[in-house]
Amino acid sequence: MAGALSGVKRFIFWDYQRGGWQYDVMVGVILAFIFFVPREWFRDQPRASSVVMLPATQGQNAFWIEPGLLEGLPPAEMLNRASAVLGERTHKKQTVVRIEPILDSEKETIGYLAYARP
Repeated sequence: MAGALSGVKRFIFWDYQRGGWQYDVMVGVILAFIFFVPREWFRDQPRASSVVMLPATQGQNAFWIEPGLLEGLPPAEMLNRASAVLGERTHKKQTVVRIEPILDSEKETIGYLAYARP
């Protein structure tokens, strides 16, 4: 029992000489953990840059949405499509209440500002 406790203590405090087989096994375990543990375990998923959450105003969430996601849709369908896109990206039910196009100096749409409530 004392030998097992000593081994655990040495493992926790990394008390093995560099170049020894125990040291090599510990490094291998660490590298296996880094490369083989799925990213989902840590909920570390990349966020799509096509939807960006902006600071909330007056109890509503504001989102910038890339124009390609809503282009060519009639205004009535834009609200439903924007709600669906936000739900997919945020994994929360979002109800879009208003969409405003963001125009550049040549009056071309560079994005949409969507106001949603949870």
